[in-house]
Amino acid sequence: MSLSRTFQPFEGLLSRLVVAVLFLSLVSLSVDTSVALGAKTNTGTAYNQPTWWAKYQHLLNNSQSLDKGPTSSVKVGSNIDVSNEKGPQSETAITLNPANPDQLVAGSNEIDRLAMRGYYSSDGGTNWGAVDLPLPPASTTNGTDFGSDPAVAFDTRGNVYYGYIIVFFNRQFASIQGTEMAVAKSSDGGRSWPQVTYFNFNSGTGKFNDKPMLTVDTNPTSPYRDTVYIAWDNASYNQGKSSANNALLLSHSTDGGLTFSSPVTLNSLNGGPNSVIGADPFVGSNGEVYVAWADIVSSRIMVNRSFDGGQTFGQEIPVAATSLSYQAIIPAQASRGALIYPACDTDRSNGPNRGSLYCSWMDGNGSSGTDIFEAYSTNQGVSWSEPVRVNDDAAGVNRDQFNQWLSVDPVTGTVNLSWYDTRNDPNNTKTDVYLGVSTNGGLSYAPNIKVTDVPSDESAANPYADAGDQYGDYEGIVAYGGTIHPVWTDGRFDQVMGEEVFTAAVTVTK
Repeated sequence: MSLSRTFQPFEGLLSRLVVAVLFLSLVSLSVDTSVALGAKTNTGTAYNQPTWWAKYQHLLNNSQSLDKGPTSSVKVGSNIDVSNEKGPQSETAITLNPANPDQLVAGSNEIDRLAMRGYYSSDGGTNWGAVDLPLPPASTTNGTDFGSDPAVAFDTRGNVYYGYIIVFFNRQFASIQGTEMAVAKSSDGGRSWPQVTYFNFNSGTGKFNDKPMLTVDTNPTSPYRDTVYIAWDNASYNQGKSSANNALLLSHSTDGGLTFSSPVTLNSLNGGPNSVIGADPFVGSNGEVYVAWADIVSSRIMVNRSFDGGQTFGQEIPVAATSLSYQAIIPAQASRGALIYPACDTDRSNGPNRGSLYCSWMDGNGSSGTDIFEAYSTNQGVSWSEPVRVNDDAAGVNRDQFNQWLSVDPVTGTVNLSWYDTRNDPNNTKTDVYLGVSTNGGLSYAPNIKVTDVPSDESAANPYADAGDQYGDYEGIVAYGGTIHPVWTDGRFDQVMGEEVFTAAVTVTK
């Protein structure tokens, strides 16, 4: 059964917002999910709001600013400013066309404007254009809405899909009227988005749609080839907080994103609290569907599986226990916390590890600060390996790694991760982006590769840092044929342009 509705892009957005001052009291968490590094106690200063909430506050208060596996050769390309526009962006995603790997599409939150931002390149990421994503009409007279939380993926026919949430407000942002899911489709490499489908509308203070991730089945022989899958949190509304989530949902589309199925629930809802966050769908080498997430109550990374194209799912399976339950409060971020969430992928190459599943996450590691970990499964997620520490900075030194993402190269089978890293700053506040590559099926990683040529400072010591959004909750990476494209939010231009979206092409050969 379909609960979706399709619109053409909404034209004539307000050129300016007339924003009234709004005083909102934030309701405290019903479970202890505010975790300082190395301890499970509430610090009272932890970030409890998702990125869309910070964007809302910004718009509200700124009406004018609408064995080591060795590699024989590594080349890091120039850092490219993808967004190249005044005003801050946060939270990034990236994908490429498997039929034309030089065609890249990326997305980010756009903090000064209502719409999401899409980016496109036809030359392997050297040059980029940009466009706004569609928005629906407001839900009330004189109301408004905006988009948040980007997710992008190509199918095998050259179409690219962009998933995000819509948050509705009444006049002058006086109250939230609801949320819904959005998936837009482009057939010209991301230059235009003439089709968008909105679905799973939740009104008022009911359940809240948050943090969508999207993938497409690109296996040529799969019976579900080109099926679009999108998974997200369905939260109990709590003044914008994303810590009272109780259900993870998944919908799929078999008609190119025109309609989406009624959502199915991925996690158990039988008894007790159900605080979950960060659903990440990924497709196996035979078309099976996996979704991983962070179980906040049990402090575990979990996964569930579907073998019928996302129509039904089985029992959830633990991937690994985590020492932190929800987030880490780290000096590199002025006011936010770094979330515990999985980023996963499958080896779809014709190499020896075809079919292996890989999941990564951030976790606290005692005196070493936060680290990036990876585990793999060779039996369709039934069991998982012991976690491997991916970052290779000195153990026992308090440095933080966070906001990781993972991509398995479908040609070479290498496992590739990128993340923010404070190892080069004695004060543990300035970040670079690092890359980890495994050529032996996730058993070990070659020496980490520094990608950024200038560090960023989003700490409280930087008066120009975007304190509300900063890096966002995640960044992106995509790999194909030995070339890796991490994408990230970079604060090197804070004082001049705000946070910009950057990328670099990294080539790794054996």
